Amino acid sequence: MTQGFDSRRSFATPGGVFNATPSRIVFGAGSLARVREAVEAHGARRAVVVSTPGRQGLAQRVVSLLGERCCGLIPEAVSQVPIELARRGRRLAAEMEADCIVSVGGGASIGLGKGIGLEYAKPIVAIPTTYSGSEMTGFCGITIDGVKRMHKSLDMLASTVIYDPELSVGLPVDVSMASAMNALAHCVDAVYVDTISPIVLAAAHEGAAVLMDAMPRVAADPTDLAARTDLLYGAYLAGAALTGGFAFQHGLAHTLGGSFGIAHGLSHALVLPHVASYNLRHAPDQLGRLAASMGVASIGPAIFDILTRVGLPTSLAEVGFRESDIERAAQITIETDNGLNPGLVTLADVRKLLEDALHGRRPA
Repeated sequence: MTQGFDSRRSFATPGGVFNATPSRIVFGAGSLARVREAVEAHGARRAVVVSTPGRQGLAQRVVSLLGERCCGLIPEAVSQVPIELARRGRRLAAEMEADCIVSVGGGASIGLGKGIGLEYAKPIVAIPTTYSGSEMTGFCGITIDGVKRMHKSLDMLASTVIYDPELSVGLPVDVSMASAMNALAHCVDAVYVDTISPIVLAAAHEGAAVLMDAMPRVAADPTDLAARTDLLYGAYLAGAALTGGFAFQHGLAHTLGGSFGIAHGLSHALVLPHVASYNLRHAPDQLGRLAASMGVASIGPAIFDILTRVGLPTSLAEVGFRESDIERAAQITIETDNGLNPGLVTLADVRKLLEDALHGRRPA
């Protein structure tokens, strides 16, 4: 039997946004130069560029590459996609009469582009500079009244994704590693949901293996373009894995980010070892096969150990989360649970897991 696949041959996928990936991928060093070609491929003449305030230099480079095909720039993206900003972005895009959205940067920029596209359905060209993999999906966590809630729509699925590893070479190591851990979380959280297709399951296994290999190499030499290319390739596969669906891991990480202000990548990194160990009792076969693909004995301890190896914190206490936050975080996680976890998640389970993550206890 091919590694990574269940021996059963009966399955059904839900359709819609699940397992749907962008129709065009452009991958390789120097690929940014093809952004105008990508916009023209979708028949667009007035592309609006979306970025964070800190990436305006790169955004202006994209504006120049687009030339007269660009109608303006929205350099206002922030983390966690506040609903108010998404609505402002839609209004600005409509005022510019934009017929295409070009999102360039990290998860904040990719997320705002999706937030705009949710109600202003135009082709999206995504140019990620980090490793979250969000650009591959039609899912987006949007923060409303202090709670990050998952939205799903094919209108948020990019039409083209341009992966240029040269754009990530200057990304700080700590940010790179947290973002890569976010990608790894997609692979882990996808292998046991019943909404994933066999094709996407294979991407999860390959993506996890590539990420585990590339993270230490990038941490050791952030200027290594080959290592950066591998890490971005792993992130691309992880993004594909995320399209299959997600469970408890993502719900908990979104709670920590949307309601407690913990950086998105770190929120995933700090709970992933504990969620993987928790779910081992519910999905031992799926996680056992994934561990074999990753070349580790057990996923939870291996991921905890790599946090230290690549220079990331190992406890929620190190990023400002407090004992007094546990109850509220657990309540929000339960209230927003999507029901796709392989086993029931109780309030007591979440409390215990957050206690372990708070104190940085290595999973057994």
